[in-house]
Amino acid sequence: MELSSDPAVATLEMSQSKSKDDEPFGSDGGDYESLPPHVSVTTHMTAGAVAGILEHTVMYPVDSVKTRMQSLQPDPNAQYKGVYQALKRIMQTEGLLRPLRGLNITMMGAGPAHALYFACYERVKRSLGDVMHSGGNSNLANGLAGSVATVLHDAVMNPAEVVKQRMQMYNSPYRGLWDCLKTVTRTEGIGAFYRSYSTQLTMNIPFQAVHFITYELMQEQLNPHRHYYPGSHIVSGAAAGAISAAITTPLDVCKTLLNTQENVALNSVNVSGHLSGMANAFRTVYRLGGLPAFFRGAQARVIYQMPSTAIAWSVYEFFKYFLTKQRLEQEARRA
Repeated sequence: MELSSDPAVATLEMSQSKSKDDEPFGSDGGDYESLPPHVSVTTHMTAGAVAGILEHTVMYPVDSVKTRMQSLQPDPNAQYKGVYQALKRIMQTEGLLRPLRGLNITMMGAGPAHALYFACYERVKRSLGDVMHSGGNSNLANGLAGSVATVLHDAVMNPAEVVKQRMQMYNSPYRGLWDCLKTVTRTEGIGAFYRSYSTQLTMNIPFQAVHFITYELMQEQLNPHRHYYPGSHIVSGAAAGAISAAITTPLDVCKTLLNTQENVALNSVNVSGHLSGMANAFRTVYRLGGLPAFFRGAQARVIYQMPSTAIAWSVYEFFKYFLTKQRLEQEARRA
């Protein structure tokens, strides 16, 4: 392979030419992670948006099942023993496309939310790493960067989550996306779209902190030289998603209750009006099902998060690599 005279492009091409059979997750060539200083915010945002849309789209039917399995007082026709059985019954009784209901609003929210999420994470991680670890990798910096990125991500994504989960529920009264938006706004006010925001942050900040720390720790072991190797990103992403999802399932159950405002469940414990606040959600979940209620849908949540997170990281790292390489090559040709 002919190497470019531009050092950065040469580094990328040398990294590509290494044999994965000899060194599956790393080599002594160019440092892939040394490239982000040359990467624009636009590159991170583009890569993040594509990764976010694919992450939510590919596994969306499982997410629909998870929402239903977290129902605290499900309809007898919506009680499921497992993910596969649930998907099969939903498609048989409600139509083949029923598990995809709410996907449109999810894609509309996931693009901008993940664009902000990854761009913020990369910038904050690098800034904190320079302060805490003299430019090196810092687990604390990774966790803090993930937490800061989550605040921006959830501010964009929370309204989409509310609409999505209401449309996913069994016997959802809404005809479609716009009907749901108009009905919720008219009957509950704009605040309904952020009723679960504090709970979402309480769940997602530890989720993302564990997620990013696990991912970076796995990368240190599997890909210590930080080259672009898809296998390491997939394995690290899947492990990070599974661990984070399992740990934060109780908070996800509370978030689902706040988003869906299950009338049957709330009426059974004499909750009038609309349930709000994380503390109230915790008390209501416990009254309805005790400690086991906090882990409803845990299996579906882990099954959803493992491939979703693996997809997000592998797609993000690929686009970050591809867009960086493309831009540096264009700069080399102009030089």
